[in-house]
Amino acid sequence: METKDNQSTHPPMNFSSFAEMQKAVDIVGTSRHPTNKIAATIFGTDKDRRPYSISKTNYWPKPIAEKIGTKTRIGNSSGTVHAETACIMAAPYTQGASLCITDPFCPNCAKNIAEAGIRTIYIDHKGFAKDFAERRGAQFSSMSMQICEKAGISVFEMNRKEKQLRPILEIPETFTPREDSPVEVEQFRTADENTFRILIEEQAGHHKGRKFAVAIAKNRRGDVFGLSARSHPAVGYTMQADLDEIENPEGKYSFMQEPVNRLLMHAPRCGLKICGGLLFCSQVPTSREQVNIVGAGLTSITIRSMSKARDDWAFNAMKQLSKAEILTFYEL
Repeated sequence: METKDNQSTHPPMNFSSFAEMQKAVDIVGTSRHPTNKIAATIFGTDKDRRPYSISKTNYWPKPIAEKIGTKTRIGNSSGTVHAETACIMAAPYTQGASLCITDPFCPNCAKNIAEAGIRTIYIDHKGFAKDFAERRGAQFSSMSMQICEKAGISVFEMNRKEKQLRPILEIPETFTPREDSPVEVEQFRTADENTFRILIEEQAGHHKGRKFAVAIAKNRRGDVFGLSARSHPAVGYTMQADLDEIENPEGKYSFMQEPVNRLLMHAPRCGLKICGGLLFCSQVPTSREQVNIVGAGLTSITIRSMSKARDDWAFNAMKQLSKAEILTFYEL
């Protein structure tokens, strides 16, 4: 089925999804990636109903590009922040927003998009013909789309020239995904070290040895909030109902969403920005989390156990970023 833009109920008011896609297409060539140039535009309204539109390419954060370089992996992760993730972290408010992408998105970005509360994705039809898309097509068709279905995200293929949308996955707007372990948001009076320590100890008792992360964040008015999350499958998945699927992922990807990534994506879902120096994880974050921390403009993280991590690559990434004085790791 083909849907004309003015017949769609998915784009937020005052937006044309075709015009927003064009913004991504216009900048995709500026990506510094030598082979996989990708761009995205996120658009919606902030908490005060003011429209916004932000376009980003995949990119190396400036500290990584300048101090380590673009040819060195950070642990087992590329040093790049993906375009979709860059858009989310730059947005003022992502709940119910829409995202235009020049290429099919990977399962890791699908998890981030779901955590951010985005409800509609548009993919440029030319992206499906690219070599990268063909090589990763299995992961997109299975894992990325499964994540979108569980999270209630509609996905459309867009033909800009013909002004047509082809539904890949349509979700009723009344659909509410299951969240059996959502990110917890608690309001505080002050954003200081004492509040930070109180939140850490409170959540340590709550999570009882499981890997978790907390952060102090503020909204645009300066109100202070504490965020906390444990490692958990992507939004819409539950360990009880979806265990078989969770334990059988596609290739290198996982359905699990690491706690720091959850906080980085959930903060803009609530219209919040994480405060510098007030991010904590119970163990060393994964390589990908560390790259995204740098991409978020943060320069430090507090760790409870420097000897624990999901894998040895996390320790390698920590050594690289610490040695280059890009990210400081404080032990609690």
